[in-house]
Amino acid sequence: MKHVSILVPAGDAVVGSIEGPHKVLSQVNDLLAGAGQPPAFQIELVGLTKHKTFNRGLFTLHATRTIDEDFRTDLIIIPAPHGDLTEAVALNQDLIAWIAGQHAHGAEVASLCLGAFLLAATGLMDGRQCATHWLGAPQFAAMYPAVHLVAEQVITDEQGLYSSGGAYSYLNLILYLVEKYVSRDMAVCCAKVFQIDIGRRSQSPFVIFRGQKDHDDEPIKKAQEFIEQHFAEKLAVDDLAAQSCLSRRNFERRFKKATSNTVAEYVQRVKIEAAKMSLESSRENVNEVMYSVGYSDTKAFRTLFKRITGVSPLAYRERYSRKSLPLAA
Repeated sequence: MKHVSILVPAGDAVVGSIEGPHKVLSQVNDLLAGAGQPPAFQIELVGLTKHKTFNRGLFTLHATRTIDEDFRTDLIIIPAPHGDLTEAVALNQDLIAWIAGQHAHGAEVASLCLGAFLLAATGLMDGRQCATHWLGAPQFAAMYPAVHLVAEQVITDEQGLYSSGGAYSYLNLILYLVEKYVSRDMAVCCAKVFQIDIGRRSQSPFVIFRGQKDHDDEPIKKAQEFIEQHFAEKLAVDDLAAQSCLSRRNFERRFKKATSNTVAEYVQRVKIEAAKMSLESSRENVNEVMYSVGYSDTKAFRTLFKRITGVSPLAYRERYSRKSLPLAA
């Protein structure tokens, strides 16, 4: 039986990312009991204190243990902090040290959504792949440059160090762990009970590209704004550099440093984001959308769209169109 410690962090947290894993793993135990088998998990809430309130007192959680107690665990689950992430890391330094210590004694660790910030703060993810919510990806990359951020992935497994993508995609990681620790059949059964898409491995279709403007390089910021206002036009790097009064080489270097994208990548992301918005809200066909964002090669457009979003333009429209379809009678 695996001892599972679901953490109750200091500061505010997404309570669902504490309750959700507890529910799924408890369901596994219930299903095993119904089949006359012993439980797979001993599940405990572990915190800095025995009692913790969240969401301005709306929820109160009672930890089974505190980190001051002397015990060993097999799997630590880190929920998503809520609010200022830098502050969350600062508030949870004792918890972060405890995670690192338990890992040194053989515990595996799984971060859910923005819980990746606490996992990365241990130093255990340096040089390893890690996922998090796409909204937090730019800040994560800035805070933890030694970690290989894979913002498009839903699940990473780095030899017992796990991470998940944004929001409820943490359930996919929990099912992955159920499959690893119990069986594929049990993971599939839980997926059906909780109606989770067990096959999902990418969060790319959900990403909204906002442009990385959290930097102080004003000429680059102005170039970004120009690209976003003129994305349907043919944009040459030399022209953008000249507008910024920079040499092409210097412009490209500074652009990459400020945005984490090359100029060409940034232009592509802006164009595809505009295409996504059009597919969601308009009745234009795919070719019309393609032309409206400045592409004329159908194959190239569809290939780029799928590479960035993970799905074809038509599949994206079918999934996210705001033109709702009537329910069948």
